[in-house]
Amino acid sequence: MEHKWASVFCHCNPLNLRVLLLLFFVLLCSNLSQSVDLYPDDKASVLLFRSCLQDPSQSLSSWVGSDCTNWTGITCENQTGRVVSVNLTNMNLSGQIHPNLCKLPFLEHLVLSGNNFTCTIPLCFGTLRNLKTLHLGYNGFYGTVPDTLMRLWQLKELVLNGNKDLGGLIPWWVGNFSAQLEKLDIGFNSFHGEIPESLLYLKSLKYLDLGNNNLSGTLSDFHQSLVFLNLGSNQFSGTLPCFSACVQSLRVLNLANNSVMGGMPTCMASLQALKHLNLSFNHLSYELSPRLVFSEKLLVLDLSNNDLSGHLPSKIAETTEKSGLVLLDLSHNRFSGEIPLKITELKSLQALFLSNNLLVGEIPARIGNLTYLQVIDLSHNLLSGSIPLNIVGCFQLLALILNNNNLSGEIQPELDALDSLKILDISNNKISGEIPLTLAGCKSLEIVDFSSNNLSGTLSDAITKWSNLRYLSLAQNEFSGNLPSWLFTFQVIRMMDFSGNNFSGFIPDGNFNMSINFKNGEPDKMQREPFGTMHNADTKVFIIVTGSTELSFSYILSSVVGIDFSNNVLDGEIPVGLFGLRGLQYLNLSHNFLQGRVPDLEKMRSLRALDISHNSLSGHIPGNISSLQDLTLLDLSYNCFSGFVTKKQGYWRFPGAFAGNPDLCLESSDGGCDPASLPVVPGNALEGEEDEGWISVWVFCLSAFLSFYFGGLALFCSPRARNYILQTKA
Repeated sequence: MEHKWASVFCHCNPLNLRVLLLLFFVLLCSNLSQSVDLYPDDKASVLLFRSCLQDPSQSLSSWVGSDCTNWTGITCENQTGRVVSVNLTNMNLSGQIHPNLCKLPFLEHLVLSGNNFTCTIPLCFGTLRNLKTLHLGYNGFYGTVPDTLMRLWQLKELVLNGNKDLGGLIPWWVGNFSAQLEKLDIGFNSFHGEIPESLLYLKSLKYLDLGNNNLSGTLSDFHQSLVFLNLGSNQFSGTLPCFSACVQSLRVLNLANNSVMGGMPTCMASLQALKHLNLSFNHLSYELSPRLVFSEKLLVLDLSNNDLSGHLPSKIAETTEKSGLVLLDLSHNRFSGEIPLKITELKSLQALFLSNNLLVGEIPARIGNLTYLQVIDLSHNLLSGSIPLNIVGCFQLLALILNNNNLSGEIQPELDALDSLKILDISNNKISGEIPLTLAGCKSLEIVDFSSNNLSGTLSDAITKWSNLRYLSLAQNEFSGNLPSWLFTFQVIRMMDFSGNNFSGFIPDGNFNMSINFKNGEPDKMQREPFGTMHNADTKVFIIVTGSTELSFSYILSSVVGIDFSNNVLDGEIPVGLFGLRGLQYLNLSHNFLQGRVPDLEKMRSLRALDISHNSLSGHIPGNISSLQDLTLLDLSYNCFSGFVTKKQGYWRFPGAFAGNPDLCLESSDGGCDPASLPVVPGNALEGEEDEGWISVWVFCLSAFLSFYFGGLALFCSPRARNYILQTKA
């Protein structure tokens, strides 16, 4: 390298040499100017601050020497070396905040967000008179906001969100202590009471987040040009104001999870800059006016979980080729009538939720025009007709949820074009015919629910192509034939429900350990609630919407890890391998014609419910179940068991589990045989048992979560579990 420099200089004339030397000198001075010596007093204050911290990640190990540019998170003024910014975001710091941090008189930005500080907000912060930014979010600060902060008259941003034990009343002075305050974020805390009136008139305010607190009072209008307003998840009441001062500025409005009443005023449509509107989980009622038409800038409209009624509006928002609604959620209301054809003109739509209403008629045939759709949820309505064939035009579809309607017809073979589909739920309809072989093309399927229809035929080999399958329910149909040998080859399956069909033959004795969930399980993460208090298996869809028009999708499946072959005509013996699955929580083989002995249960460490009643099983009651501490429900009734059951075997916890086994005897309190403890009249083991058996997967479900994220922030888009977290740059 040195040789090259020498060579260049040798071939330059004097003028060029002088120019090169001048350039070299300028570059050298430029490099030297990047070094800034910390002002001694500021350096001492910062080091004292560090001395009180725990820094397990060694984030502040660079705080050595005097060159400010080498100190992580510290910014100094170039000429004087005075500290003007301390930004220690997400550095896993904890400990006490030393008072000397407040002896930085020129400090303009103090950011301590995303750490583990657990103390009150230091009173001395009020002495930092030049402070423009104070971010203390997502720590463990507690108590109240100190009144000394009212001295920060130059403050532009005050962010205290995510400190769950920080609360009290919102300070009375917060709306008039700084005429420059643009951003106030105290969301996800414990503030209560009403919004100070001064905050409603603070002209400089652009971004206000008071969400997820315990605030109350009547919802008031704001009198400044807000860009972002989040009052969600509080206890505000009253009716919707028009936000007339924000007509040209407001981009995000979140009032979800409050007690707002009345109708939806048409003046809301005058908010020309609005991109996100979330009014879900309130008490809004009446019909939507046909004059309520939002601008094409609106990306997200969520009016779910209210009491809105009448027909769906024929036009809810303007749309263009390049802009328009991305997500429309009108679910959980009382809308009636047919789905308007105008919805199929929302060309930008990526998620459509109309579930849990009173909609009738057919699914619009032109729904396939919505080529960007990723999620369609029309469940729990009164829709009829068949699934329109041109729905395959929604080629990006990830979730098609049509359960609990009056749909009929057959599953069209052309649905294989939806090769990105992950969730297909058409349960509780009147769909008939067989599962088409072409559905093998839907290789991305993870949740398939065809239960409670009129489907028939044998199990199609197409199912084997669904290699990512996690939940499969064919229950309550008319399927027949033998259970195939490939049944237990799915590696990530959690739940398999074939109950209520006409399957016959043996339970295949295959490789039961193929499924990681059946084989291993996660006993430490399992819920401990009794099965009777749990709801049906549920799929919660997450839709992720950011400031752009892009949408991402993920879901959570809540179900037991289990197998249900009940109410069929299966015979033969129970495979030993089936009773060796350590991760299995639920097993129902009741109401079949199974024979032979029952394998030992000791290996089924995760078992919560077992029903093998109403078969022809014989021999002695298997082994000892004392080690199965999670076992909540057991039914061995109406078989041909014999012998003596001792208390040491642990079965004493389930005295009604042995009804209808006349040759079986339970150990009595004196150690003898007590046949009187068994019912002698044939029938149900427990009062209220249904014909199909008293343990059903639809009654006994254990929440065990699977999450698959495709990035971004989440807003829940499933019944009574949906919540938006909206982000927009102010």
